[in-house]
Amino acid sequence: MWPLDPSRKEVLRFAVSCRVLTLVLQALFNAFIPDHHAEAFSPPRLAPSGSVDQLVEGLLGGLSHWDAEHFLFIAEHGYLPANVFLAAGYSEALFALLTFTAMGQLERGRSWTSGLLFALATGVRSNGLVSIGFLVHSQCQGFFSSLLVLNPLRQLLKLVGSVFLSVLTLGLPFALFQYYAYTQFCLPGSAHSIPEPLLQLAVDKGYRIAEGNEPPWCSWELPLIYSYIQDIYWNVGFLRYYELKQVPNFLLAAPVAILVTWGTWTYVTTHPWLCLTLGMRRNKSDETREKPDPGFLSPRVFVYLVHAAALLLFGSLCMHVQVLTRFLGSSTPIVYWFPAYLLQHQEPLLRSLETVPWKPLAEDSPPGQKVPRNSIIGLLYNWKTCSRVTRCILGYFLTYWLLGLLLHCNFLPWT
Repeated sequence: MWPLDPSRKEVLRFAVSCRVLTLVLQALFNAFIPDHHAEAFSPPRLAPSGSVDQLVEGLLGGLSHWDAEHFLFIAEHGYLPANVFLAAGYSEALFALLTFTAMGQLERGRSWTSGLLFALATGVRSNGLVSIGFLVHSQCQGFFSSLLVLNPLRQLLKLVGSVFLSVLTLGLPFALFQYYAYTQFCLPGSAHSIPEPLLQLAVDKGYRIAEGNEPPWCSWELPLIYSYIQDIYWNVGFLRYYELKQVPNFLLAAPVAILVTWGTWTYVTTHPWLCLTLGMRRNKSDETREKPDPGFLSPRVFVYLVHAAALLLFGSLCMHVQVLTRFLGSSTPIVYWFPAYLLQHQEPLLRSLETVPWKPLAEDSPPGQKVPRNSIIGLLYNWKTCSRVTRCILGYFLTYWLLGLLLHCNFLPWT
């Protein structure tokens, strides 16, 4: 059973409190601020709403906008082919749960469990395919560490077999979905029946239905519906989003991009030899140290940093950049580890809170006032005395959270 030491209890309490506050605020924002009439997907409700449905809609309706409409529609009818997004009806929350749990299992040496969880994550979101790198890197580390004591040829064959099995396991969910889409759109008579109101919606909006003409991607050598939809309907492609009118969206994604880039630069300049050897060997001067680098600068973080940098590069060049924050926030812990590292190393007040957790907050604090157990709350109480880096980090996370709730819950542009 998970040992609930004081620090973990505080993390759990703080996480639950933030989620409850998120749900309360979205309900208030959704109730008192009129929805913006956005040209977004909004299917008709096919069944009459009962009292329970109306209650749920009133309490959680703010989380059912934008892309959540798609996911909720899929959950009810099947496919008709970084905080608010982790609370709303988006796939990022489940993907983050499976991905981060898989990473934790791999750190504990449970590669089979980790592989299964990574495969399930790939079934939720296709960018989980990139997680194959974690399994391959772990297998390569095991291969190089065993060369001096075991048969090299046998270990090489074992490595090849493990990599093949990992690729097959993580690629299977993606392949199955592509096959399902092919049967629905490309094989006559295989599509599910569609209710009349939804057919009318498709006609009004110009959506393609499974019973219509065969789409072009069915005749491709490799018929991937995912590539076709991203290209035709979303205009996703290399540098396609680099237009003057998209400057506000680039500004929205800039903070998380700066964090990942800054973290990558910090790590590479600290461990250049480790990075040149792809995380397999450390510098001799590093190996002679009594203790390894803790936290963010640990050699074990290398593979996570490569993963984050690859996602950032792909997302910046080939995606709608406004989704970069939730894309990275649900895929890599670097988005959380590096800000924590900055706070620990560049905030004097935080270091004092860690060493003397119950001293007064400041010299001018009221008599008897103590530092709260949660260090983040302590920094917020002492906002004016915090460093500029601390104010930027906390200000960004808090602003993104509140603005995301306010705008997303009322169909304003925050997707």
